[in-house]
Amino acid sequence: MSKAPRIVAELGRPETPAEAAARKAESSRIYRSSQTFRNLIAALIVTVAVVAVIVFAVPRGEPAPRPAIDVAAVAADVSSTVQRPVIVPDVRDGWRVNAAELESSAPAVWNVTLAPTGERERGFIRIAQAFGADVSWAPQRLSGMAPTGSTEIAGRDWDVYDLGARGTANVSYALGIQAGPDYVLLYGSLSADSTAEFAESLSPQITDLEEAE
Repeated sequence: MSKAPRIVAELGRPETPAEAAARKAESSRIYRSSQTFRNLIAALIVTVAVVAVIVFAVPRGEPAPRPAIDVAAVAADVSSTVQRPVIVPDVRDGWRVNAAELESSAPAVWNVTLAPTGERERGFIRIAQAFGADVSWAPQRLSGMAPTGSTEIAGRDWDVYDLGARGTANVSYALGIQAGPDYVLLYGSLSADSTAEFAESLSPQITDLEEAE
């Protein structure tokens, strides 16, 4: 005896073969969609896990420290090149040399950039020894500013450049002096007192430059 067709509640009658086929096709589509979504989530989890392993498992060392600059050795080469003494700051007592180089300009300039270490104030100071130059050269480094005054340091009169509102975060104060045939400029972001203290430490070398004229 054949089984009576199933009554579909939504239709109130047995479904036709076409309706049954459509229902089965829709069920298959929904199943496949759910499987695809599950596979996508699984793949995403695996990808995240692989990335995490790479990030945490691969060793990452600290960047290699920048080699220290032997300012005395560089200064000796520059002195030999220009055939005259050059300023060599004493970096043993709380200073770090960030740069030391001969600038091939007109005039040529010996530049040394230092930053204080330890408990000193933050900032930097640069020594610029302009060969065969005078006070008229300094404004090239100081936004066109001429000396605003003078101050006595270790028995010498230094030109003062207080940039004030014309200063920047990098350069706010400077001291300069004629040292024999050269003009020596100390400029940067340190306070007036710290710059004067540094200038005083260079006094014996200023004497050497004067005597070498």
